[in-house]
Amino acid sequence: MPSLSLNGVTVKFPFPPYDCQKDYMQKVIQCLQERVNGVLESPTGTGKTLCLLCATLAWRDNFKDTISARKIAQRLGGEEMFPDTPLSSWGTAATDGDTPSYYTDIPKIIYASRTHSQLTQVVSELKNTSYRPKVCVLGSREQLCINPEVMRQESNHVKVHMCRGKVSTRSCVYYNNVEEKSTDKDLVNSILDVEDLVKFGNKQRVCPYYLSRSLKTQADVIFMPYNYLLDPKSRRAHNIELNGAVVIFDEAHNVEKTCEESTSFDLTPYDVASAISAVDRLLVEQAKEASSRDPQDFNVESLNSGLKIEVETIAKIKQILLDLEAAIDSYEVPSDKGITKPGIFIYELLERAHLTYNSKTAIYEALEQITGYLAGQPGIFLNTSGLQKLSDIIQLVFCGEPAEKDRRQQMESNTTHFKVHIHKDTSYHKKKQNSDVWTSSTSKKQGNILSYWCFSPGFSMQELVNQGVRCIILTSGTLSPLSSFTSEMRINFPVCLENSHVIERDQIFVSIVERGPDRVQLSSAFDRRFVPENMSSLGNTVANLSRVVPHGLLVFFSSFTLMEKNLEFWRANGHADRIESIKPMFIEPKGKANFNEVIDGYYRKVNDPASKGGSFFAVCRGKASEGLDFANTFGRGVIITGLPFPPKMDPRVVLKMQFLDEMNRRKPAGVKYLSGQDWYRQQAFRAVNQAIGRVIRHKDDYGAIFLCDQRFRSTDARANLPLWVRPYVRVYDSFGTIVRDVSQFFRVAQKMRPVVEKTTASESCGTQCLPDTQSSDFTSCSQSSQSSQSSHTQKAKVLDAHIPSLKRRRLNDHTGVMNRICIAYESEVQDSPRRPANLLDALEQGDHRGGEEADAAMGEEKADRLSTLSLQYDKRVDDELRGGKRKIKLVQEQKMSTSEVESEENKASRAKKFLAEMKKSLSQVNFERIVQALQTYKKTDDLDVLLTETAVLTEDTNTHSLLCGFYQFMRPHHKKKFDEKCQELTGRGCGYKLDHSLSKDEKKALMLHSATDGQTLTSSSSGTSACSQLNTQQLNQGGRHLNHQGLRETPTGSAAKSEIHSAFLADVRKSLGAERSAQLFQAIRSYKTTDNYESLVTTVVSLLTEKDEDFGLLVRFGVFIRTHHKKQYKEMLDALIGQSADDPAVSEDQQTQASSSPPSKTQSKISSFFSSSQRK
Repeated sequence: MPSLSLNGVTVKFPFPPYDCQKDYMQKVIQCLQERVNGVLESPTGTGKTLCLLCATLAWRDNFKDTISARKIAQRLGGEEMFPDTPLSSWGTAATDGDTPSYYTDIPKIIYASRTHSQLTQVVSELKNTSYRPKVCVLGSREQLCINPEVMRQESNHVKVHMCRGKVSTRSCVYYNNVEEKSTDKDLVNSILDVEDLVKFGNKQRVCPYYLSRSLKTQADVIFMPYNYLLDPKSRRAHNIELNGAVVIFDEAHNVEKTCEESTSFDLTPYDVASAISAVDRLLVEQAKEASSRDPQDFNVESLNSGLKIEVETIAKIKQILLDLEAAIDSYEVPSDKGITKPGIFIYELLERAHLTYNSKTAIYEALEQITGYLAGQPGIFLNTSGLQKLSDIIQLVFCGEPAEKDRRQQMESNTTHFKVHIHKDTSYHKKKQNSDVWTSSTSKKQGNILSYWCFSPGFSMQELVNQGVRCIILTSGTLSPLSSFTSEMRINFPVCLENSHVIERDQIFVSIVERGPDRVQLSSAFDRRFVPENMSSLGNTVANLSRVVPHGLLVFFSSFTLMEKNLEFWRANGHADRIESIKPMFIEPKGKANFNEVIDGYYRKVNDPASKGGSFFAVCRGKASEGLDFANTFGRGVIITGLPFPPKMDPRVVLKMQFLDEMNRRKPAGVKYLSGQDWYRQQAFRAVNQAIGRVIRHKDDYGAIFLCDQRFRSTDARANLPLWVRPYVRVYDSFGTIVRDVSQFFRVAQKMRPVVEKTTASESCGTQCLPDTQSSDFTSCSQSSQSSQSSHTQKAKVLDAHIPSLKRRRLNDHTGVMNRICIAYESEVQDSPRRPANLLDALEQGDHRGGEEADAAMGEEKADRLSTLSLQYDKRVDDELRGGKRKIKLVQEQKMSTSEVESEENKASRAKKFLAEMKKSLSQVNFERIVQALQTYKKTDDLDVLLTETAVLTEDTNTHSLLCGFYQFMRPHHKKKFDEKCQELTGRGCGYKLDHSLSKDEKKALMLHSATDGQTLTSSSSGTSACSQLNTQQLNQGGRHLNHQGLRETPTGSAAKSEIHSAFLADVRKSLGAERSAQLFQAIRSYKTTDNYESLVTTVVSLLTEKDEDFGLLVRFGVFIRTHHKKQYKEMLDALIGQSADDPAVSEDQQTQASSSPPSKTQSKISSFFSSSQRK
């Protein structure tokens, strides 16, 4: 492995570094040696993460060597151990001058990135180096907890309190093993990411969450999401020691926003009302318990039964909440805008609710006790989020422990960078209130929102500095403009770097498109953005550029509103058709639900050898512009349609600009502050630079950037672009010249850097849809680099499967139509993945596919994108291929009936739809737990375990139908028990019949038995032989006559049923008249669609009980009742007319047998078959 010396530190690097990499590592080492902060920008694809790790760990090793050298020098008394190698050359550059150093002084490295998914990539990069430090990855309980009872909880803070309760009572078996396993040699010396830690925890039955906290104490490098550092609550919760540590923020372009949001809050009427409701419930519970006890046994401990605070304290907490609600709502707020106060006003407002520095500790501890107690209560979940938010507010506002005389100064210092904003709650009728079935009606009233907003990221940064960190390094691919970025942080950054790229001039084409093909000036300015001429010219520009840019084209708009308006105009005026005919259009959806499906469609289209590529339309600051890697053919061109300024009328934006202007006026001499207008402009350019970074992802990549807004022409605008882009910017007067030059650019680039011929997505380097993390990809798309990257990608995918909050696209492995056909036919003999053997096999296959089938079922609505035609075509082709590759094995007289084949397929399809519906209704954690339980049931045949895990479905009446839906997955010998359990838990059965307990073989035997009986009865008269009755040619007609009751004439049953229905409907029309009959028929149709029994019965009873003579119709109506509702219907008839629940009039099956055998005949056969089977 090559070594190089930088600033006296020997760095081991996996390959000979580029000049820009040497410059970057040199700046990192400078920050570390001189104990100064640094802001380092290095473009995507320059190996930033690898350089950062190697330089930091090399410096740390050097620091350790220097301490060793000094200790040896002290022992030798000034003599040289090695005359040819003086001690002065042993790495003195690493330590802090003459300050005595000990091994305990070696700084810890705290490496923070935006998400756990990005940290997984960083850990993978670390494994590629020669350095093997002790590492630890911190995560939340959501990512790391493996206790089934805790993970079953919906709310994160409930998980926290439940976990703490189990730990304090040592009732968590996983936590109890932490002390023993934390010294495991393999664990301590391994480089593990979150997924590895969870795997280790499951294998060793030890808690990964507390294991990571234990590893933290001895780790050299600690990885964490950067909100753990910036949020004071998280920092305290994880007990992160910062004194003397090196803090690195990777992907730091979002640090500014995270700093402000982590120290801000919005307290809504819903939060306060839910807190009052929770405390109310607790007071009622305690009062009942007190009244039920003997007064002589009265004491605080017995009264509170586990609650360590007195009832009076609980009542005081309620009074505080009521006073806080009244204080916030006492302000008359204009509907269009709110009231803004200085930050220190927060103390005045909270004091009206008796919240002060003197009372804050007692109130905080009481809130924590109450929340912890309620979280540990079994039964119906009680929303404690409002209580938790109030606890967080107390910690945030009342930080520090000042003496009485210093309190005013502390309060002013705490609130310097804050504003209080009180405004109307305009969302009181929306989802939050409506979706929470546990809240009281008081939570649905309209009130005021109390907002406490931080407007300076410097507040959080200064807190880190005050903790005594050695240095802070901020780095990302897009930090430009650096001057504004550093001035916002309010701490000094003596070391700055805007690094160059590793690409050559012939790999990038940047043009400012001032006018479209029709010579109309392009602009997204407020007064021009919706002008028809402007939208038309932009549409023509995109259509023409899509002809000359090969493969994938990205188009970024300033906002969703602007994108939707333009697309609507283009659809109406033919521009969209022109683009679609060349590069099918894929539109970024607003929500996350369909994002994976849309991006999958785009990737497949670009990879399709028969296509000319695809176009992806997205917005700046959206998911596509921030977190996706469009390497190689997936991003050959990017069009920026305007400058994405923040919404100027948004209260937070207005107050931010006012705050900066105010600070600018009051600034001391020599201190630089951004003006509000400068900040507003630079927010736009930072979003542009982030979108530009989607292309040119490695040293062999190439692409074109089109800035389609005349405002980019100004010198000031170009100065705000990234340093590596500026030298290549060209300003054109003629659109034709742009087309000519960009065509020439791509011709040359494709000759000099030919790409591998397009085959499938899985074979293309760069198809992984990873977060925006840079790797050391400095070789071309070779096989070795692909295998390395795919292994890292696999880690990220497995991580996503465990962490509900992380979701990422998954590519279909085979996209080419002919390739799909060939591959499918080659592999079908071995694994036959298209048709599962049974419902549980279908479930297992769906689970192995990572939930793709369920996600696809949920993503059928594609209204948010224009590319519906192309996606639906692709999906139809896929479906046809799946359905068309059906091999039929010909065996004489043993053919499986078509109806049986279709039945198996329908069951599998029904199972997939059921799983998709369940996924929509449950949280990710509960869904995954239940799916896992089904897998376990398939392997172990243990019904009790499955019933335990599905118990969560009994807690809400809305999920009772889901529990009944599991009936389809039950094995025959469990169906009766499951039906009884459902009846017991939910009051509704699953429609169990005796024949449901028969296995397939038993059913076939019964059918043969029934057929033989039928043949014996009719042979004398009809002369039909047993052989002809069981002729497989007849069976394979697939009619409904093939059922558990044996063979019977097809027309007889269906005709009888049809006659019964027709006669009933005729009698209804005669009795009720046309209008009222129509109401009944509508109710039947609705029942058929929705399965809503209650709605149906309400209508039927109201129509058929007005006259005595109609009660007969009510009894006959039972033919329309589905099996799983028949018992309820019978019970209702008993209550209404006293008729026996076993009345044959209510049984559809028995009515249809009126012209054939007696109703009990088949059941007696089944019973006799059961007894004979048991005798065997």
